[in-house]
Amino acid sequence: MKQQINNVKIAGTGSYLPATIVTNADIEKTVDTTDQWIRNHIGVTERRIVTTETTSDLAAKAAINALESAGLFPADIDLIIVATSTPDRLAPSTACIVQDKIKAYNAVAFDLAAVCSGFLFAYSTAAQFIAAGTYEHVLVIGADTFSKITDWSRRDCVFFGDGAGAVVLSENKNNDGMMNFRLFSDGRGKFNFTIPGGGSEFPVSQHTVDEGLRYFQMNGKAVFETAISKLPEAINQVLEDSCLTISNIKMLVPHQPNINILKETALRINLPFEKVMVNLDKYANTSGATIPIILDETYKTNKIAAGDYILFAAVGSGWTWGAGIMKWTI
Repeated sequence: MKQQINNVKIAGTGSYLPATIVTNADIEKTVDTTDQWIRNHIGVTERRIVTTETTSDLAAKAAINALESAGLFPADIDLIIVATSTPDRLAPSTACIVQDKIKAYNAVAFDLAAVCSGFLFAYSTAAQFIAAGTYEHVLVIGADTFSKITDWSRRDCVFFGDGAGAVVLSENKNNDGMMNFRLFSDGRGKFNFTIPGGGSEFPVSQHTVDEGLRYFQMNGKAVFETAISKLPEAINQVLEDSCLTISNIKMLVPHQPNINILKETALRINLPFEKVMVNLDKYANTSGATIPIILDETYKTNKIAAGDYILFAAVGSGWTWGAGIMKWTI
């Protein structure tokens, strides 16, 4: 269903990456792969990996940076949504842990699970709370530590990195913005990217440890084919909803799954690739954190101006996918 909102804006952005860098050369030493193959097929040169930090640690630091960008204090926040598939614990929510770490005690807090589409789903959810007049300032955080659920002895360890990004969504009292989004899910693809162990189906046990069920499992071909099919469809739909064409778009700020997925998506929607924002080479796929991290980098390097139409797109496990368009107002 078409969703258009005019009284919501991004008031501030923030991000945080852990300090430890793992390069392709580091991985070459222990896994049967090469730096050249990783660069050519995925587009990654290096990734950031946590040592002692947790998902909530990264999320809290990104949140503080976003609050500073927005000129707000933790007490100003009415709601915190954390999009993550690597929570600190099954309970409580990572959002509640973040609330305590940043001392935003006036806020309601909950997690949202849509894996790599998580930030887009959380951002869309937050916008509707503001549009309805329920809340005035919402902190939306995407944070993941996939290094914790990666088997570093397997070749697919090359895909992911750790990080967090955040935005503050606030009421746009001038009503001069625009936010449209389309979200989709298809549970028939549920096992093409999955983490079997640790839930109620396969609770933690010696068996889940021995069988490596705590690590992610991925059907790479299915991920690729789904992404290059569904992302262009969602993007074209949200363009139509917004009465815009691809020529009106200043840039695409996408989830960062794979350089070839991004290139093929740009080709299918007729968007010059120089308009696609990419930091996959530095950080790999940080799952729910990808869009807010690259949005923060793009905004703080003065590449976005008021009035620009920014396109967002993501695809993730579930399947989940979607696209959104925002008219930038800060």
